Amino acid sequence: MKGFLKFMFKRVIYMIVTLLLISSVTFLLMQKLPGSPYGNEEKLTNVQKAVMNHQYGLDKPVVVQYLYYMVGVAKGNLGVSLQFGNQPVSKIIATRIGPSVQLGIQALIIGTVVGILFGIISARFQNTWLDTSTSLFAILGGSVPNFVFAVLLQLFFAIDLKWLPIGLWDNGFASSILPSLALAITPMADSARFIRTEMIDVLHSDYIELARSTGVDEWTVAFRYGLRNAVIPLITILGPMVASLLTGSLVVEQIFAVPGIGEQFTKSILSNDYFTIMGLTILYSTLLVIVILIVDILYVLIDPRIRLIGGTRDE
Repeated sequence: MKGFLKFMFKRVIYMIVTLLLISSVTFLLMQKLPGSPYGNEEKLTNVQKAVMNHQYGLDKPVVVQYLYYMVGVAKGNLGVSLQFGNQPVSKIIATRIGPSVQLGIQALIIGTVVGILFGIISARFQNTWLDTSTSLFAILGGSVPNFVFAVLLQLFFAIDLKWLPIGLWDNGFASSILPSLALAITPMADSARFIRTEMIDVLHSDYIELARSTGVDEWTVAFRYGLRNAVIPLITILGPMVASLLTGSLVVEQIFAVPGIGEQFTKSILSNDYFTIMGLTILYSTLLVIVILIVDILYVLIDPRIRLIGGTRDE
């Protein structure tokens, strides 16, 4: 328990330092963005620009702006949107994160479950047509961008078959199916590829041969003994993917007109909405470091051979 607490303490410190560095770098990069956060700056007089800069604190030295902003972030204040009616950035995130999280969870479940099944089948029937088919699918899924699949899904299921809506999010489940499938392609392909590779190694190990010699059937060997060891590398790649899916896809949300975080991020970048860009970057970074911490904890829970010694992982 002492080693685990020390491990957790170190991880939390690393998380805070990481978020501080990301916030600082992002803030400095915002200062270098070309253009104006006020839209068509040519229509504004110098007096109007001065008034607006004073209102948002943009007339102060960069160091002072940075300190004010970081103090506000520490208090939970992410600033206000310069382009969307002076709404608090935290309110924008709260109203838009729901659709992104829904799509992310659905895509992660679909992609991971189907990908693991494909990986097991591919490893179980190595060098057969099943292995070739699933491996080809994993290669295509990992090579073709998900927005290409999004357009193809729209064309086939929405336009040709008219089974599902082409877009226009209305909070109904039907509106979430196609974007979820488009987002699920990447975790599906990555899961299938990693599980296949790990399962092939595991299924040829000595302890698996011992299990077979006792009369255990092949599917029991694959699921009960092989999958447990093969799933650990999968958790490593799924960690960052979870944060990415939960915060939305910049392009897929645009294609399906989903009012999520990804769509808002795109609009904010195009309009130089400094505080919104900063707030969404901090949100994504926070989710990412939290997921990485959870992944480290899952390592210990899934594989009892991994032990925490002196606050570090020992395998």
